[in-house]
Amino acid sequence: MSEKRGMSSGKRFSPAVSVVIMFGVISMLGDIVYESARSANSQYLNLLGISAARVGLVFGIGEFLGYALRLLAGILSDKSGRHWWFMFLGYGMLLSVPLMGLTMKWDALVILMLMERIGKALRNPAKDTVLSGVAERQVGIGFAFGLQEALDQLGAFLGPLVFTAVFYFAGKSGIREYQAGYRLLAAPFVLLMLFLYFAFKKMRGSNLLPSAQNREFQNEKLEPVFWNYTVFTFFCTAGFVNFSTIGYHLKANQLMSDGEITLLYSLAMLVDAVAAMIVGKAYDRLKEKTGKKTGGILALAAIPLMTMLLPLLTLSHSAALIAAGMALFGIVMGTHETIMRSAIADITPYRKRGTGYGIFNSAYGLALLAGSALMGLLYDLKFTKLIIVFTAAAEITAIALYVKMNHAIRNGPR
Repeated sequence: MSEKRGMSSGKRFSPAVSVVIMFGVISMLGDIVYESARSANSQYLNLLGISAARVGLVFGIGEFLGYALRLLAGILSDKSGRHWWFMFLGYGMLLSVPLMGLTMKWDALVILMLMERIGKALRNPAKDTVLSGVAERQVGIGFAFGLQEALDQLGAFLGPLVFTAVFYFAGKSGIREYQAGYRLLAAPFVLLMLFLYFAFKKMRGSNLLPSAQNREFQNEKLEPVFWNYTVFTFFCTAGFVNFSTIGYHLKANQLMSDGEITLLYSLAMLVDAVAAMIVGKAYDRLKEKTGKKTGGILALAAIPLMTMLLPLLTLSHSAALIAAGMALFGIVMGTHETIMRSAIADITPYRKRGTGYGIFNSAYGLALLAGSALMGLLYDLKFTKLIIVFTAAAEITAIALYVKMNHAIRNGPR
């Protein structure tokens, strides 16, 4: 009821709404910085003579740290109450991206790429805590996170266009052009930190956040369906062909220009945004149709089925198939960011939800590490067909786990 009142009462210009909008802009600027870099990193490293296996390994380690450390960051942020400290530190570490334009040393680049991922791990739990705290009483959590997601994906779409523009105006895409692209990202980084400071100043001394409440550990246990779901998520994600492998494939085989590769990634992020909204609505409707809180999880069957097609399309040598594969890549990413995360809230008790998300993120990150490292190695060894076999095996395992989970949900009390 409170969410509906917040939406319908016209409090669009209240302090709470202003803060929510600022958080959305901060998220958008953050995405412009790091999604731009992520769209170019594999091609830049290829230019520097770095192997696909090493690129895949660093990507995997970075993704794992970015997810695994969220559990620790969330616990420390809650216990200390220093949510803003974690946000300033985490967002401040995005400075590592423009610094990539100042070096060609492999060791330095590895440190900078890992710093960017660690920064995301540090800031996300604190950011979500503050944002939900502001929204739940005065704006509505659905509105707040909906706006956040929309602006987040806008940033993910705009970010890679930075490198596309640099390549277009320079007329080439060599090492110097890549470094210029990284350095240009200092501008949105500075804007981001200014907006973060403004949001902090606006909230300082206000009553926008609920008062601190005593948190007691309860003996509630995570249900078996949660653990089944976590393992299902692991195999779904392990078989997912990430863009570091796709981008390396396109660059190594000269299937597209560097500008076209970054543009392709931007379009995939746009598909991601649209897919996330559609899939999110389908998830809610399925819950209503089944009459069960866990009913939306039944929509998860589509994820392994779509993921199995990705290497067949994105690692081909046909421009049409690659384009179709990247559209599917965006759809799968959209389902990961909506259904997979929404489901955690529906299968964990409230006081165990932080633990649930921490375990989920750790499993997700470990799967990205294992999958990307193995695919990079297989690609280096020119065993592309084995990547297809690995993806199929992982997703078939996920389907078997889904069947078990589906049976438990249909026959369970929830």
